[in-house]
Amino acid sequence: MKNVLILYYSQSGQLQSVMDQIVAPLALCDSIQCDYQKIEPETPYPYPWPFYKFFNVFPEAVYLDGCPIKQLELKKEYDLIILGYTSWFLSPSIPVTGFLKSDQAKKLFKNKPVVTVIACRDMWLIAQEKMKGLLKDLDARLIDNVVLTDQGKSIYTFITTPRWMLTGKKNAFWFFPPAGVHEKEIASASRFGDRLCKALQHDEERSTLPLLSNMGAVTVNGKLIATEHIAHRSFLIWSKLIKKAGPQDSKGRNVVITIYAIFLFILILTVVPLNMLFRWLLSPVRKKSLAETIDYYEQPSGN
Repeated sequence: MKNVLILYYSQSGQLQSVMDQIVAPLALCDSIQCDYQKIEPETPYPYPWPFYKFFNVFPEAVYLDGCPIKQLELKKEYDLIILGYTSWFLSPSIPVTGFLKSDQAKKLFKNKPVVTVIACRDMWLIAQEKMKGLLKDLDARLIDNVVLTDQGKSIYTFITTPRWMLTGKKNAFWFFPPAGVHEKEIASASRFGDRLCKALQHDEERSTLPLLSNMGAVTVNGKLIATEHIAHRSFLIWSKLIKKAGPQDSKGRNVVITIYAIFLFILILTVVPLNMLFRWLLSPVRKKSLAETIDYYEQPSGN
């Protein structure tokens, strides 16, 4: 009998739907026991987010400060851990970070193979790099990564995703597509569960090789790599400024957040499109190096 632990933190319910699809084939397998656990912060985060509350967690998310997490009731040794998370400000969500920095996680993840599952808009590379560091600190083995990204063009998600987070509305409006991952893509995630089921039955999780290769688990948008790195450098600078302005929800912090929100809006309207155009024009001469970068970020599962 193989024991599989499924961990996740989901606010809107989208990530939970993805995890449900992946887990369904595993739950039907007689030789596999699945434990489904939701990571819960001691102080719940709101959803939809009030504007200032959303940006008040910005510095803590970027610098991986985490938050206190409720203890999970776990009494088994696991053969595989499937960890689902979303990206907050190009970082793993604060509750997931908080759990991975807990004493419970240190014992739970040590020497265990881990499959990460991400459901977010199409800028997740930095978050996964941070996740790799967190798992390395736990002596865990990242063997696969599955990424499902929002439908619609990237430029649209700069509007549709914040609207969804701040209002709870994800429907299409004007010329914008619906927010979130397409339902068909969520449903198709069950193929990963089918593959994991077969792999576990043959002890493949004990090897160092990925289990989900050649299944379309990860696709990197090369046009956004540079944009994401630029955004992260900006996040690091602004996070420090916001932190220095005062604790969460303080007047000083909210003043700086207001300035930052205006700056971010102008950035999205001007610098981001220009940067994407510039990178597109340079892509023919950077084809080889871009392909190598894409290949790196698509590991371990590859496209």
